[in-house]
Amino acid sequence: MLLFAIWDIIYKTNVKRVSFTKKTLIVVDMQNDFIDMALGTKEAVAIVPKIKAKIEEYAKNGDEIIFTRDTHGDNYLDTPEGKKLPVPHCIKGTKGWEIADGLYVDGAEIIDKLNFGWSGWSSKSFDEIELVGLCTDICVVSNALILKACFPNAKISVDASCCAGVTVESHEAALLTMKMCQIEIINEVN
Repeated sequence: MLLFAIWDIIYKTNVKRVSFTKKTLIVVDMQNDFIDMALGTKEAVAIVPKIKAKIEEYAKNGDEIIFTRDTHGDNYLDTPEGKKLPVPHCIKGTKGWEIADGLYVDGAEIIDKLNFGWSGWSSKSFDEIELVGLCTDICVVSNALILKACFPNAKISVDASCCAGVTVESHEAALLTMKMCQIEIINEVN
């Protein structure tokens, strides 16, 4: 009898139903070297306030927030990446490696990744993922595609207004690539 009474309350009234969908914001490589130091661009600087607002929104809602951090050692120039991009950046422990001031929020996880995309995503659990950050055409697209492969049933989106690429053209190409792989692109300017 009690079970039927609960059923009536939940399903036959206007009681607001609680959603149990786990929402996660992944903030990709919002580090000083990519914003306004070694590899910074004016486009990267321009997205910082939008990303800050999005992080605050997720934090206010109690959603999960994960930061990735590009991480290299002092031997960066001797690595395969360093030989193709001979600009030391995101060297662990330097100011350039740090997440930009004002973005980190208490309780957020930080993942130090040694490559463009982090190969450990499959160890986690996701329902709905939104990605923002830098660079659209390198680390954002790499992580988005890895996540899509690991979690084909998760809703995965990228906020184009909260991303910047190495160039405007490569940013647009990366967005197209992600669309072709069934990743939703939101807030895209055409």
